[in-house]
Amino acid sequence: MEILNIQQIFEKRKEIEQELLDFLKETKSDFVLDDIIEIIYNEDGQDSLTDVIAMFDTGQGLIELENIIETVNDAWNYFPHKILGGLSPAEKLLEVE
Repeated sequence: MEILNIQQIFEKRKEIEQELLDFLKETKSDFVLDDIIEIIYNEDGQDSLTDVIAMFDTGQGLIELENIIETVNDAWNYFPHKILGGLSPAEKLLEVE
């Protein structure tokens, strides 16, 4: 994960949100962006990441699934988590520097 400043983190988050919305539409998912944001925010371990990926699993090809996994991983790193005090892992890294 690239270390960015806070403005870049928010811009990246907006890009990820749009990608997720596109994937939700493409896969005709019954879920909405807020469902993803809520799962990531209230995450309770690795199963939460799997839960988000499962929202998009429609039996599509490997290439499409790889793109979805990459975007979900980005969402995990750039969206807020309750256990991090409402910060994203990317924002938490800014505190370390």
